[in-house]
Amino acid sequence: MSLEALTLSPATHAQGTVQLPGSKSISNRALLLAAITSGTTTLTGVLDSDDTRVMLESLHKMGVSAQKVAETTYRIQGGVPFSPSRADLFLGNAGTAVRSLTAALALMGGEFTLSGIPRMHERPIGDLVDALRAAGAQIDYLGNDGYPPLRIRSPQLNISQPIRVKGSVSSQFLTALLMAAPIATQQCQQDLVIEVEGTLISQPYIAITLDMMARFGVQVEHDANWQRFVVSKSARYQSPETLHVEGDASSASYFLALGTIAGGPIRIEGVGALSVQGDVQFANVMQQMGAEVQFEPNAMVVRGKKVAAGEKLRAFDMDFNLIPDAAMTAAAIAIYADGPCTLRNIASWRVKETDRIDAMQNELRQIGAQVESGPDWLRVYPIAPEQWRSARIHTYDDHRMAMCLSLAVFGGVPQTILDPNCVSKTFPHYFSVFNELVQ
Repeated sequence: MSLEALTLSPATHAQGTVQLPGSKSISNRALLLAAITSGTTTLTGVLDSDDTRVMLESLHKMGVSAQKVAETTYRIQGGVPFSPSRADLFLGNAGTAVRSLTAALALMGGEFTLSGIPRMHERPIGDLVDALRAAGAQIDYLGNDGYPPLRIRSPQLNISQPIRVKGSVSSQFLTALLMAAPIATQQCQQDLVIEVEGTLISQPYIAITLDMMARFGVQVEHDANWQRFVVSKSARYQSPETLHVEGDASSASYFLALGTIAGGPIRIEGVGALSVQGDVQFANVMQQMGAEVQFEPNAMVVRGKKVAAGEKLRAFDMDFNLIPDAAMTAAAIAIYADGPCTLRNIASWRVKETDRIDAMQNELRQIGAQVESGPDWLRVYPIAPEQWRSARIHTYDDHRMAMCLSLAVFGGVPQTILDPNCVSKTFPHYFSVFNELVQ
């Protein structure tokens, strides 16, 4: 059911248990890897959200059998090339899906168009296209150069030279090249070398990619600085037969923060000490702000301050290059700190579902915060008791804006979230879960 606005009452405490939905990052990687791997792979714990639905719909259009056998379980019959080898694919605003499919289809061959919602056509993909063209891919822009929509035609592959890709805009470009690489090495019977130009942001997401590829039988060599990657000419994906998708560590950040500002205890099930996702390190940020976090292999328990009773979190000045998505949650609860909080190295926020630096600044100011920003940083000042304001919080069709700013209800005034259904991108039942925990 579509809901134009959701008003959240002032809250004082939160406690309980939350079972996380499956990881978006792992779900979409697993779906594509299963699709390009010969044989049958059963995936359990797959996230049910807008982003995974557009990936599944695209795979269906290309003839991949992806049978839903239980609520979060899919049985996928894979193999390349896809048949039919032509399709028009609509990817919504799913960056992971459009970038990884672009690389796989460009190296595989066929006639494909990839498009999305208007915001998708503002999200850069030029660095990935340039890298693929250097390997012989045939890709045309159907709108503005450097951005979707794209038309892909059969390639004339040549991987005798290293493929170079910039690492400073999005780690998804490197992820896409890595996952698609075995398609090219099989055809060319050569190693494929990928070299990263500049600083590689969001390195933990590349670690997820390499872990997933290893589960499908492909080991990738790389140097200590994560600047050079080698996929062997002998690389062949092999089905793990069954693979479980762990809970979403980015989604865990909201509940780690909730426990930090609202007492707790809150038990978060689905990710823990054994997680392969870098965003689980957000728990360390919460500890630095004053929370106690207990780690279990696949769960975390958080206890924290009671900001509604006047307790303060510890302010921070931190580099969030490694966990940019979870960093948004830190910005949202900086309003409860004992001084200004500075988030650095977050330039990637500007090319996400919206310009998240501008969006976060605008909405935190609405509820009473003083906020400053620059090209790659944000500084948030705490809100004094007399400065809190009720607001109609815009979410910019960005799931993380909605979930982060739900945490603004501990200042003693109600807050209204506009377009709360945007959370369906990664966590359709977020507000139901949130309301069960909050008192």
